Amino acid sequence: MEAEGKKGVEAEREPNFLLARFERRFLPWGAGKLPRWILPDDLTALGVLAAFGVCAAYQLSNQGRGWLWVASGLLVVQWIGDSLDGTLARVRQIQRPKYGYYLDHIVDAIATAAIGLGLGLSPFMLLSIGALIVVGYLILSINVYLESMAFGRFRLGYGLLGPTEIRVVLILINTAMALGLGLDFNALDLDLTVFDVIGLGIVAVMLALLTVRVFGNLRELAKEEPSAPRS
Repeated sequence: MEAEGKKGVEAEREPNFLLARFERRFLPWGAGKLPRWILPDDLTALGVLAAFGVCAAYQLSNQGRGWLWVASGLLVVQWIGDSLDGTLARVRQIQRPKYGYYLDHIVDAIATAAIGLGLGLSPFMLLSIGALIVVGYLILSINVYLESMAFGRFRLGYGLLGPTEIRVVLILINTAMALGLGLDFNALDLDLTVFDVIGLGIVAVMLALLTVRVFGNLRELAKEEPSAPRS
């Protein structure tokens, strides 16, 4: 579900995300076209099921690269479920801010874990790297939730790349791997793929972004609550 903050404050998609303008136009339009019998929770469930489907497709790619096409299709379905549920609630004026806030973030954590571990179970990424991505994402998410409590604001984004952009990157890499474009190579006596390298890059970027944001938050909080002078 599209994040909805505590006390009725909605966390809008970050305007600096690369695909933010497209989503701001498409999502309300798409929500308006949905039949009345489809409810936001139905879309949330669709997104979770699609995430587990992506996990299964990546694991099944051990049997053949054709499953990468299935993974890509399910990533699109997962995006629809994850992005349209909150938008549908807003379009129909049936928001439940606290319920949505809670459900959104627990579902995001489950879906991210499923997709990340699915990548690690595929022949295209080391399981350790997939697990690192999941852990890094969850730490970034925890920091966002702590900020909402400490500052009364909800800043979802950390840069130009958000969940939608990451899905697009995954689909592009899936396509290249499915077509057998030879993205495997050796480094440090390890058989790595482009998934491994990009995964390590994502982990490094997440760590850098988290470090900058945490120190910025601590500086701001220190100004609000100065420490006691040494005696």
